[in-house]
Amino acid sequence: MSCNAGKIDRALRIIVGIALIAWAIMSGNIFGYAGVIFVLTGAIGFCPFYPLLGINTGCKTKND
Repeated sequence: MSCNAGKIDRALRIIVGIALIAWAIMSGNIFGYAGVIFVLTGAIGFCPFYPLLGINTGCKTKND
């Protein structure tokens, strides 16, 4: 697993994830807990869907 999410992407994922979790807690809507996935992918810098879509938003690879 290599890094495929840049700094801005990671920051936005964490912010959106925290907002979704807060919304889930306040409203009782269980779908808001999907924010945990955003926080985790932002924290580790890897999105499992990006390789499938051929996206890399800023992390350098060994070949760069």
